[in-house]
Parts: sequence; C-alpha cells; structure tokens
Amino acid sequence: MTITALIAAAGLMAACGSSSDGEKTERADKGTPTSSPKPASEGEDRTYEVSFEVGGKGKSNVSYNLDTNHFEQVPLPWRKSDKLTLNSTERKVGITVSVVPGPVMLSNGQAAAAPCSISVDGKKVAEDPGGADGKHMCEYTLR
Repeated sequence: MTITALIAAAGLMAACGSSSDGEKTERADKGTPTSSPKPASEGEDRTYEVSFEVGGKGKSNVSYNLDTNHFEQVPLPWRKSDKLTLNSTERKVGITVSVVPGPVMLSNGQAAAAPCSISVDGKKVAEDPGGADGKHMCEYTLR
C-alpha cells in the first residue's frame, strides 16, 4: 500500500512539473491573470469617480482607503475625489472604499466623530451623521 502511494505521488509530481521532453512547465491554474481577445461586457474594466467628505470645523485626522490606505491631518470641511479603476476580477469580488473621520468639537464642547459621506459617480452611497452615536465611519463596496 505504501509503495503504491509513493509511485502514484511520484507520477503526479512528474506530470505537474515537467513536459514530455523533461523541461519544466508552468501550471495553468496558478492564478496568473490571463487575457482574452474579446472580454465580455461584465468582464471589462470600469472606472469610478469616488468622493469622500468629512464635515465639521477646525482640524481633524482622517483615515481613508481608496487604492491604498491613507492617513492625514486636514482642515475641515474636507473633500477628496479620485478615480479608481477595477478590473473584472476586482469587480466580481468587490473593493471596499472607506473614510474614518477623527473627532471634532461639538457646539456643547464635547468631542465626537465628524460626519462623513462617500459618493460614487456623483451619487451618495454611504453617510454617517457623526456625533456620539453611529458607526463613526463610511464604507462602500464597489463592484
């Protein structure tokens, strides 16, 4: 039984790692992206205009994720817009964009989260009123 298992394993390793002439070949299922000459419409890249807004007065820290994570101290109110292009795989899985505003001083003297919103292609898709209650962040999954 052990010898049979070893022979089977050796055969699989030889079949996956070499061609018939002994050269090493790459496996097609490695996860390497391939391109097709005519992608389907749902498989095409798509570019989005993503806008973050944080309200309030004064200065606050803002953390946001668009293409990568960013952290800045900014004057309020603050707005950031940028384009983000997703390929067909990213669109199937979805890419989450988010903004996390830091605290601002309320009119009653208490510190609380600043309000935030996210718009995609001019349409508001996420909003948090800030204050003491709420998520204290805005996030949205692009597809």
